[in-house]
Amino acid sequence: MDLIQVMKALADETRMRILNILKDEELCVCEIETVLDITQSNASRHLNRLINAKILDNYKLGNYVYYKINKNGIKEYPFIKEIIEEHTMKYDMYRKDYERLKRYKQNGLSCDGLKEGRAFEKF
Repeated sequence: MDLIQVMKALADETRMRILNILKDEELCVCEIETVLDITQSNASRHLNRLINAKILDNYKLGNYVYYKINKNGIKEYPFIKEIIEEHTMKYDMYRKDYERLKRYKQNGLSCDGLKEGRAFEKF
C-alpha cells in the first residue's frame, strides 16, 4: 500500500461517506448506493478507488458484491481507523448517513428486497 495513494483515496467526500457506513459492517454495493443515494456508476468508481488503495476488500456472494474495511490496510495505516471511527461523526453529513444506514437496517431491507422494488425512505 502506498501512502500517497491512500491519502488521495481518503481525500474525497463520497469515499469518506462510504468508509463511514462501512466502519461497523460490510455492505452490498446496492445497499451503499441506497443509503448514500448515489448512482451505481458513482459508487463503483469510488469503491474501485478504495480497493486499489487497499482500504477496502470485496467479495462476491451469489449475485451481489459486498465491501468491507481491509483489516491489513488499517493495520498498516492506523490513522484510517481513527479518521473513520472518531472524526467522521463530528460532521452532520456523516451522522445523517449513519442514521440512514440504521433506519435501513431497522426496516429489514436487504439487497434482495431492493432488487424486488421495496422502497427505502431515506429521510
